[in-house]
Amino acid sequence: MHTHNSGDSNAPMKDMIESSIQRGLKEICFTEHLDYDYPEFEDLPLGTFDLDYKAYHDEYLLYKEKYKDQIKINFGVEVGMQPHIAQKNLNFVKDGNFDFVIASVHLIDKRDPFYGGFWDTDSVENNFKRYFELTLENIKLFNDFDVLGHLDYLSRYVPEGDTTYSYQRFKDQIDEILLYLIEHGKGLDYNSKALSYGDNFSTNPCPDALKRYHELGGRIITFGADAHNPEKVGVKFERAVEIAKGCGFTEYYTFDKRTPISHKL
Repeated sequence: MHTHNSGDSNAPMKDMIESSIQRGLKEICFTEHLDYDYPEFEDLPLGTFDLDYKAYHDEYLLYKEKYKDQIKINFGVEVGMQPHIAQKNLNFVKDGNFDFVIASVHLIDKRDPFYGGFWDTDSVENNFKRYFELTLENIKLFNDFDVLGHLDYLSRYVPEGDTTYSYQRFKDQIDEILLYLIEHGKGLDYNSKALSYGDNFSTNPCPDALKRYHELGGRIITFGADAHNPEKVGVKFERAVEIAKGCGFTEYYTFDKRTPISHKL
């Protein structure tokens, strides 16, 4: 989840914590965005996602103590990967004191699918192929992370009516990513955010990719709603749990000081 410490959220940390308590969560982890060299877009000036570590950490410590008798709060970061900033990202994580690190790809050759015009430059299929190609390249360059964020992120923003994306269509590329993660002890962020968009949307990764991860021997999944405001905390977790169980999972994980801890589903 994200707060005002992330460039795309205005949510007070206090509100996110209290929403979590109201929803019955016993443990949460803030994962503020760090996206170095993120391009300038309308309403997003340069440096929007350059995380102020000290301000974030100080605020976290304040609320961790304040709410210690009501909920466990962990300290994390979501690192936006690009090949040319891999070392800079590695230095940031090394110098931090994180419980949990998500590695995500938000940009495809300096383009973000969240913004208009992205899909005008190439076919949907080619954009997905490039996205998965970059994902594999990035996780080989930036290896100090715990889980890969929202594996098939692009599927959230595919033009309406397009049916290009499926695990089967990009099976070879996705399997290569999953095998690399498993071989290197990395997990998957099992992200429920897109389920709230409507019936035509799925989790990230989609159920077929999640099932394949389990078939290949992957076991480490973490549940995240990718919430940027209090109303989205824990969104569609019940449905996500059903899907995960249907894919063969009996456990999920949280992280404390970068150490995975298993919990029964």
